[in-house]
Amino acid sequence: MKTILNVIWLVLSGFWLFLGYLLAGVLLCITIIGIPFGIAAFRIGVYALWPFGYTAVERRDAGAASFVGNVLWLVLAGWWLAIGHIVTGLALCVTIIGIPLGIANFKLIPVSLLPMGREIVRTDQPFVSR
Repeated sequence: MKTILNVIWLVLSGFWLFLGYLLAGVLLCITIIGIPFGIAAFRIGVYALWPFGYTAVERRDAGAASFVGNVLWLVLAGWWLAIGHIVTGLALCVTIIGIPLGIANFKLIPVSLLPMGREIVRTDQPFVSR
């Protein structure tokens, strides 16, 4: 079932969201200071490309640096990516078939706002640290 949902997701919204994260990652990687933010954008972009079967969990070893990084991310790119998820989620929830996809978009909003200190893992292994 998750494969079917991922394919439908890819066609309807995943590809465009991935391009948004890719653009944000490239723009953030222009400076040396922005490289960790760009890497986070690429990581979440892959998650936005295939969200079903994966989940985001908070890392226990994330400290004050991830908090500062999240504040900077929120100002630099988080708002714009979260708005993209909100608009896409609302558009997908118009049809009955699109409701699970819209819910998946809403599930990605916290990750797009505060990505530092989170790890993307498979849903069958949510507590395994890699």
